[in-house]
Amino acid sequence: MQHQQYPRWASTLIALLMAVASTCHAQGTPPENKQDFSDAEKLLFMSNQLSGVKSVSTLRYTFRKTGSFEEGFEDSVVLSFDKQPDGTCCNVKSDFFTGARRLPLPDAPMAEGNPVLLHFLERDIAEMKRLTKGSLNHFRKLIRMAAYQDATVRDASFAYKNKTIAGKEISFSPYLDDPNRPKYEKFVRKTYQFLLSEAVPGGVYGIRTQISGEAAGSPAVIVEELLVDGVSAVFPSQIK
Repeated sequence: MQHQQYPRWASTLIALLMAVASTCHAQGTPPENKQDFSDAEKLLFMSNQLSGVKSVSTLRYTFRKTGSFEEGFEDSVVLSFDKQPDGTCCNVKSDFFTGARRLPLPDAPMAEGNPVLLHFLERDIAEMKRLTKGSLNHFRKLIRMAAYQDATVRDASFAYKNKTIAGKEISFSPYLDDPNRPKYEKFVRKTYQFLLSEAVPGGVYGIRTQISGEAAGSPAVIVEELLVDGVSAVFPSQIK
């Protein structure tokens, strides 16, 4: 895994991936297998998702927030790609949201993994801290533990530009077994879904988080979803 492919601001998240994986293996896996990773980790964080992206181009995503807890909004995410001086690809500049919502993010030099995954997760972790007054590192650790231990990976097909494409769906719920759950009970039912496909530029079709309501049939508390350009339907209907 080439950690330099990720922006510097994400170094804590990546380092935590390594530490969590080592700890989990040490608790129940023979020592000779300590360096392996889950299928979900490999797909999300160890794949060369930008291999098919042409240099000097852009990737555009739509972000939507809905739910009963607070006011929603819709915004855009744009990744811009530039060649290195030696002609290799790519430096990535990220414009995550616009105007007052825009997140200050440094460029990602020589990126291979799609930075939008870590941008989405770090913003999500910051939102969890805002909503619960909890620790950033605590939520980072729970997400990494879930990606390693509890993630479900399945084959799926998605609608993209009037075609059906093949991909993978990765899903997990990091907070259900958290000992600190009583401190933020309203948010523990949060689920994460990642839709990946090599048929989509940048490899990331969409990401979705949802906090369901406490009672059956009650509206979702918060739903946040990011979808690559070329997707027009509502997120759940894209998965088959």
